[in-house]
Amino acid sequence: MQIFVDADACPVVAIIEKIAKENSVPVTLLCDTNHVLSSAYSEVVVVGAGADAVDYKLISICHKGNIVVSQDYGVAAMALGKGAYAIHQSGKWYTNDNIDQMLMERHLNKKARRSSRKCHIKGPKKRTEEDDERFAQSFEKMLLMAREKDVR
Repeated sequence: MQIFVDADACPVVAIIEKIAKENSVPVTLLCDTNHVLSSAYSEVVVVGAGADAVDYKLISICHKGNIVVSQDYGVAAMALGKGAYAIHQSGKWYTNDNIDQMLMERHLNKKARRSSRKCHIKGPKKRTEEDDERFAQSFEKMLLMAREKDVR
């Protein structure tokens, strides 16, 4: 088992590394050349700055039973298609039961943004300690579940 993180602007890298280290699970952080990452624990893979280059690299190297951390629903869908587990930085698990609805909502939101003349869409709320704790609990639960299934 291995953990792959779409690490471009990912606010939970430190949490992922802490939990992974406690459980002796290797982590690979993927970022593009516009971001500078270093880690004492994880392998860092820097990918060219092309559109979606990190996403395609992540999917090309992840396998069944791995865990993928990404806020991108498309990456999550491809990871699930390969038999990997996927989790959002909020702690929400992507599953075969919810991914289609999430992709449809993303499509409809994008369509609404393109048709609207107003472009004053608020960004996400500032991340809180509660958000970090929620992610840590959810991520650790996923890691332990994936490890248990891997042993079988």
